[in-house]
Amino acid sequence: MFDSLDPFALMNVVGLLAFAVAGSLKAADAGLDAFGVAVLGVVTALGGGTTRDVLVNRLPASLATTWDASAALLGVGLAIVLVRRTPEHVRIRDTPAFLASDAVGLAAFAATGALVATETGLTPYGVVVLATVTAVGGGSLADLLIGRVPVVLREDFYATPAVLGGAAFWVVAALGAPSGVPSAVCAVLVFSTRLLALRYDWHLPRIRIDGRASE
Repeated sequence: MFDSLDPFALMNVVGLLAFAVAGSLKAADAGLDAFGVAVLGVVTALGGGTTRDVLVNRLPASLATTWDASAALLGVGLAIVLVRRTPEHVRIRDTPAFLASDAVGLAAFAATGALVATETGLTPYGVVVLATVTAVGGGSLADLLIGRVPVVLREDFYATPAVLGGAAFWVVAALGAPSGVPSAVCAVLVFSTRLLALRYDWHLPRIRIDGRASE
């Protein structure tokens, strides 16, 4: 069953749609107009994958075909529908639609990053790094565009699930699992860890100026 699937294509389309929705909802929450919503949605969807491809010296998928941009615009359209259905008094970034789409995008793009890293022969460290960069790159660019400190620098368990997922991908692949299994394990681990972190408010130890750990 797994051999009949194209793990990259599957995870890529899921990530594009999910992150386009998340980025557009973030833009709407920040009060941007329709054009700004579309731009932020597309940047969130394409930014991580483009950064990933540049790092491994290959033509970004977002520029090689029209499919990636089309999927991102579809995600923007879905987000607009969700915004119109959200009551005005509700903060969009606290809605299940935003949190779920962001977690799905994080999981799917961590898997695509790990897949590309493995295909290009990177070390285990490279697999983890590329999985993480792909997962958080688009959202970080979007945060910068709206003048916010990227969420990856503010929330401990945003990049951490991607790191864990990239490591899990490499371990499962090294054990000789069939094609598709490593990416599935990576995506499930990232998604579940992110949701658990949100549910239980997980945090890593913080470091104070004097160098001692602070709760």
